[in-house]
Amino acid sequence: MYTRLLHSLNRLHPRAWDFIQLMRLDKPIGIYLLLWPTLWALWVAAEGAPSAKNLFIFIVGVFLMRAAGCVINDYADRHFDGHVSRTQARPLASGKVTPREALILFAVLVAASFVLVLFTNATTIWLSFGGLALAACYPFMKRYTFYPQVVLGAAFSWGMPMAFSAVTGEMPPPEAWLLYIANLLWTVAYDTYYAMADREDDLKIGVKSTAILFGDADRLIIVTLQGLALLCLLLAAARFELGLYFHLGLVVAASCFAWQFHTTRNRKPMACFNAFLHNHWAGLAIFLGLVLDYALRG
Repeated sequence: MYTRLLHSLNRLHPRAWDFIQLMRLDKPIGIYLLLWPTLWALWVAAEGAPSAKNLFIFIVGVFLMRAAGCVINDYADRHFDGHVSRTQARPLASGKVTPREALILFAVLVAASFVLVLFTNATTIWLSFGGLALAACYPFMKRYTFYPQVVLGAAFSWGMPMAFSAVTGEMPPPEAWLLYIANLLWTVAYDTYYAMADREDDLKIGVKSTAILFGDADRLIIVTLQGLALLCLLLAAARFELGLYFHLGLVVAASCFAWQFHTTRNRKPMACFNAFLHNHWAGLAIFLGLVLDYALRG
């Protein structure tokens, strides 16, 4: 259904597919990886019963801000992507979309996201500026630091405190930040797998990443980060009194992490990229465990 919708949009204008690719709508993995943690926070904040309004705001907001992040990322990398085999056909790198068009599209997507936030409350509106700052600066970090994945983790996790504030009208409680830290650690882990797939090209063009920084310790550090993320989720479960089904979701996620560690033992680029993609199932398992935990309470 989703694919048919994209192809229907493509028929509306001869250049539509260029902008669909620029927003990475044809590759929804980033939407999933941003959506599941946001829904974790929304479900916990609303104690398993989020309002239809907040569900709409945050689900649509995830689509818009992920698209905006992809656009500004490709704008920042437009001089680099042409030198990387996996990204050289991207619309900006190949000249199908101009830098000016990309910036206009970024502004439109951010404006649409902000309109959604206006239907929440003052605390959430103020928090949204932090999310925008993180999303806008992340693509440029790989020029200056070996930790761009940490900035990505902060950006990909920012919807979580916003979800809490949208539900409560207040700043998130201290225990909510355990969810934030868990997702930040998890994001650094899976995006390091992503960076491992491009490591050889990145070394040639001078782009920095945790994959380059970690070197031969990459997989060990990744699985350690994933373990720490699960620990933070366990601590959050105790604080929010989450039960069996949530913990079963964590067990499934841990199994996903073990599979990723095993399949990347030879560090082949495609295996590392597939490990990155596989994290979607870990996030989904945790979300389903959370939904069941609240739904089946006595």
